[in-house]
Amino acid sequence: MTAVYTLIGDLVGSRRLPDRAAAQEHLADVLAAVGDEVPGRQPLEATVGDEVQGAFDSLGDATRAGLLVRLRLLAAGMDLRCGYGHGEVTVLDPGRRPLLQDGPGWWAAREAVEVLDGPRRSGTRSWYVGPGAEAARAYLLVRDALVDRLSPAHRTMLDLALSGASQAEVAAATGVSPSAVSQAFARGVGAVREAQDLVSGGALGGVAAEGEGEK
Repeated sequence: MTAVYTLIGDLVGSRRLPDRAAAQEHLADVLAAVGDEVPGRQPLEATVGDEVQGAFDSLGDATRAGLLVRLRLLAAGMDLRCGYGHGEVTVLDPGRRPLLQDGPGWWAAREAVEVLDGPRRSGTRSWYVGPGAEAARAYLLVRDALVDRLSPAHRTMLDLALSGASQAEVAAATGVSPSAVSQAFARGVGAVREAQDLVSGGALGGVAAEGEGEK
């Protein structure tokens, strides 16, 4: 068994999508692209019931991948909520797609998704069950609240910034002025990018390595 950070994503309101086949095709394209940008221990892939899953070596990688997928789905009129977990996983059938597997890591991510199912969390898009849960949840709640307040154009800028683009490169890619990009970064894009970079750099890793699991 291997300890990893797990991600289970669930499409929001998928049954109301006008073209589910096109939505699934777009989801597959997004997962493949994000998987190339944020390689995981297990690749991001669609599973059953409009869900996706992936496993990563760090909480930073897991949450970065989840955010990138959500941003790209939002741009297409879709949305994703993500349950994150930590623990050991066992792959029972490596030749099957999606992988047939089990273990506490997946139980934790599933528990996080179930929390998002509750009436108190109907608008929440991310939750984490595992070591250092309180700090991780605080980060996810604030991050997602900022993302929800961004305009579609500013979310595109955030996507580019998370992928490593400078403000000048964001301006060139989006066709807006450098001053407009600077204002967008000051209104939340920069804060989300910097916070995610800190988490990806291990800002929560010490807590996770030393803490005990929380539910």
